[in-house]
Amino acid sequence: MNEGNLRIFFVGDELIAGLGDARALGWTGRVLARTPTEPPLLGLTLAVPGENSHGLSERWEAEVTRRMSDAPARLVVGLGSHDLDTSVTLARGRLHLANLLDSAERRGLRPFVVGPPPRRDVPTKLQADLSYAFGDVCDRRGIPYVDTFTPLLNHEQWNTDLILSNGYTPHQAGYGLIAWLVLHSGWNQWLGIPTVTAQ
Repeated sequence: MNEGNLRIFFVGDELIAGLGDARALGWTGRVLARTPTEPPLLGLTLAVPGENSHGLSERWEAEVTRRMSDAPARLVVGLGSHDLDTSVTLARGRLHLANLLDSAERRGLRPFVVGPPPRRDVPTKLQADLSYAFGDVCDRRGIPYVDTFTPLLNHEQWNTDLILSNGYTPHQAGYGLIAWLVLHSGWNQWLGIPTVTAQ
């Protein structure tokens, strides 16, 4: 392996692991497959199923640090909505994300954040508030934030996927939708590579 390969660390819950995708790509694999670079990107997915923002903020740095080298690196934060299943308040969730992003910036990892997509088992208002709060934390820091909640809330294919799944993780089509949103929300610009118009 070329030690100069840009390392992309994906941290988050089971959504970044692609749980439920028959092709085992998830949205992270689809995004990397559509990001042609030379040398290729080295994508490292570090997922903990069921993790909320507190757990993520506590463990991400140690896991990323042990996988770093002299090669350049970036951090992608794939946020889920397990804060809504636990005792993490909106204010605490904001603080956890803010601390994570500030630490990543200090390490020169230039974070890119993908917000939580819609789910079927929690009131819409709670999900909308969580997505907005996470987006606001990123906006205040000038960090790219992909809102997946708003465009997917009433998307027929997304909702069909959730009906056929556990209500939290989608199937193949749903992960494809998240990948499309990421690729069309400043992904190439964040990496500093030419934007490919036909996806």
